[in-house]
Amino acid sequence: MCDTVVVVGGGRVLFAKNSDRDPNEAQLLEWHPRRSYGAGAGVRCTWIAIPQVAETHATLISRPFWMWGAEIGSNEHGVTIGNEAVFTKEPYAAGGLTGMDMLRLALERAASASEAVDVLTGLLERHGQGGGCGHENRAFTYHNSFLVADAAGAFVLETAGREWALERVSAGVRSISNGLTIPGFAERYGDRLRRAVSQCRMRERLTARAANGARSPEVLMGVLRTHSAADGPVYSHLNGAMASPCMHAGGLVTSSQTTASWVSDLRAGDALHWVTGTAAPCLSLFKPARVADPVDLGPSPSDRFDPSTLWWRHERLHRMAVRDPRCARFVGERDEVERRWLADPPGSADAFAQADELLARWTAELGSVTDVRPWWVQRYWRARDRRAGLEYAGGRPAVVPTTR
Repeated sequence: MCDTVVVVGGGRVLFAKNSDRDPNEAQLLEWHPRRSYGAGAGVRCTWIAIPQVAETHATLISRPFWMWGAEIGSNEHGVTIGNEAVFTKEPYAAGGLTGMDMLRLALERAASASEAVDVLTGLLERHGQGGGCGHENRAFTYHNSFLVADAAGAFVLETAGREWALERVSAGVRSISNGLTIPGFAERYGDRLRRAVSQCRMRERLTARAANGARSPEVLMGVLRTHSAADGPVYSHLNGAMASPCMHAGGLVTSSQTTASWVSDLRAGDALHWVTGTAAPCLSLFKPARVADPVDLGPSPSDRFDPSTLWWRHERLHRMAVRDPRCARFVGERDEVERRWLADPPGSADAFAQADELLARWTAELGSVTDVRPWWVQRYWRARDRRAGLEYAGGRPAVVPTTR
């Protein structure tokens, strides 16, 4: 489950997305340079291989560790895309390109948002979409919608099998989530039951209302951090805290966790992105990043706790602080750091280095935290911690050997 929103106007385009996936499904930031390929070259995507193009653009992407494709990304031309899982009446194919594959391929092959739409629809019609998209349940699959933006505007592209519909966004705010929204197409192909379970309509209305009239990335950071209550997540037995854009796992039937967040400020000739590279934006720091300014973030994460990776280092903080949001006293300092960076963005490498120092100090200062969440949420997270090789001693995480 995810949310993506765009605001067009005032000589700029603001884009924001939360990527919501399984709690141990670490996501990583990757910079890829422009590349050239010889005749007959192919590219191996998540489940299938397709012909490669002669040249691919430089990209910055955020992708689940086990997928080739990406949940969010931008390229050297400022084309920025987020995708959403949508549930439709059309059959789900056992194989094909995932929505994340199509997103990454469009970034590699398109120099504008309109070109990216052409790439996406061409891939859909030629190769189809399909294959497993879940980490804990690889059989879980869905269709996709996309919010495609550049400095000139944006498009909403919605799909159902190989069918698709397009809407241009030339001014104002537009939000998408886990249900079809384009009039006519939504009524013909949308799955009402799964749309209701995902609570996507509630989140669409919330993000659109909160982002309306936004003139700065800071506003959209706040949108992505929104909970159902002022003092933190509100959990339901059915689906955890799925009713808010800042999603926290813990449902008995279905559950999803925000595992990465991204905000883009797109202007003619310039694109500056603000990325977490970590889960839970309410407890994360947005760092400035540019496609042309790669940063060495160390090894790639997996679904096992690894303190050498940025994503899992932050999980120490996240999994303690979310037990009782009242204990997250570092949030005020984080907000001040972000305001300073928004006014005068540092280089990406410096920002990530500063962020890592702050993360280490905030984690050490947090101390032990008593879990005040509902019993079913606590049980859910104990199971995920065991799978990741994390247990808690005295309220703090410790690595322990586990078997699968």
